[in-house]
Amino acid sequence: MKLLLLAGLLITVSFTMAQSTPVGDFKNHADIGNPKIKGASLYDNNEQVYTLKGGGYNIWFNRDEFQYAYNQLKGDFILTANMKFVGAGKDPHRKIGWMIRESLQEDAAHISATLHGDGLTVLQWRGLRGAFMRDPQDEIFHLKKNVEIIQLERIGNTIIMRTANAGEPLQEVGKTEMREMPGEVLAGLFICSHNADAQEEGIAWNVRIEKPVPDSHNGYTDGILSSRLEIMNVFDGKRKIIHRDAGRLEAPNWMPDGKKILFNQDGSIFTIPIEGGLPVKLNTGFANRNNNDHVISFDGKMLAISHHREGLPGGGSTVYVLPLSGGQPKLITDSTPSYLHGWSPDGKEVIYTAQRISNSPAYNLYKKPINGGSEVQLTFNKKGLADGPEYSPDGRYIYYNSDETSTMQIWRMKKDGTGNEQVTFDEYHNWFPHISPDGKWIILLSFPPTIPSNDHPFYKRVLLRMMPAGGGAPRVIAYLYGGQGTINTPSWSPDSKQIAFISNSAPFK
Repeated sequence: MKLLLLAGLLITVSFTMAQSTPVGDFKNHADIGNPKIKGASLYDNNEQVYTLKGGGYNIWFNRDEFQYAYNQLKGDFILTANMKFVGAGKDPHRKIGWMIRESLQEDAAHISATLHGDGLTVLQWRGLRGAFMRDPQDEIFHLKKNVEIIQLERIGNTIIMRTANAGEPLQEVGKTEMREMPGEVLAGLFICSHNADAQEEGIAWNVRIEKPVPDSHNGYTDGILSSRLEIMNVFDGKRKIIHRDAGRLEAPNWMPDGKKILFNQDGSIFTIPIEGGLPVKLNTGFANRNNNDHVISFDGKMLAISHHREGLPGGGSTVYVLPLSGGQPKLITDSTPSYLHGWSPDGKEVIYTAQRISNSPAYNLYKKPINGGSEVQLTFNKKGLADGPEYSPDGRYIYYNSDETSTMQIWRMKKDGTGNEQVTFDEYHNWFPHISPDGKWIILLSFPPTIPSNDHPFYKRVLLRMMPAGGGAPRVIAYLYGGQGTINTPSWSPDSKQIAFISNSAPFK
């Protein structure tokens, strides 16, 4: 009984220590197992990059030595990051990765998603405290070059490791049951030199710790998850969180001056500096039920919005326009529901998706002059969905997404609705094509095949992908937990180098 009490006390002390020395989003960092060469965990707040330095004989046999930056987590979670070593290193078996651990004791049960210096990527574990690590012949080994993205997910007792080279989808490379792991664990980044007399260094960026919700969760009725407003350089893939909120942020637009982001929250429109800070509410007059369909005109002078009117079909979503500086909205579409998505480059028309036949599942694309004139129908689906229309900057094409082939794919047509041609051809359901201001690139949001083709729900595993505007295979630029509200509207920076988007996570308790 005394031994059990002592073990419980040691674990309690280990968790309590996690409050003492925070680094970035991690509550603590420490050397585990008293390595001869001490380590350190550092965080560059401006670049949002972690630097890990660590010694240690190994993470193997029945005890470990390494440097650890960690949090105390409970329940299911997803850990994702880009990571790599710095320098040539002294041992090909140096290790960096994600680790889930029962305590800070050197012989604690743990499981780690590990990248070695020689490119070996593997899921390794110690099932019980004091036990020996699994024999290499029993593990799943992958020798890959250029693996950069590592993900470790806990679902109950099941731990899953996924990896990817830059630009590729994540692939599962390891999975095991950890039945003796407690519900409350330590989880974080680690590095080990695999040489008691050496210190190795590595960096990790795009570090995200996310708590998912069940697939049955309805983002409209079952509670709102916290939000992160992020910006990302699409060419080097580096992401920065500029604002966090416990509520729902949606659909960021990059402002024309390149210095602020516009987004919606709780029916209102806000702006925030790209460096972060306090959001400022935009005056939209009577329009206080704005959804995530808001678009800035090409000349940067006007804002079009979708505001919900009471007691009308489809929730009453209606398109209005107003000065970007704020003011009273001007009604454009009297018929509802109408969901805005784009402007014509000359600023004379707005383009949107709408349902015009009552009780019909079909949504089609329409455009309408903002200074008077009739609504013009551009697509003629009988049952399917056409959505997300957006003009190319030169005005030659309208890009959109449609599920007329049974999967949601990106299409384009001429501005009069003729010449329809499919742009993407893969297993994903692809939504909301956004064309860069220089007309060279398309950003799109990709849902997995398990999501119905005509749905774009909240709080799912999604990908942001980029492809040439003229056609070609999309490449992954971000792995995130999001969906509805992530990137519904154009979000490119004016220089065509960055985008803004929203990611989500349930709160950790």
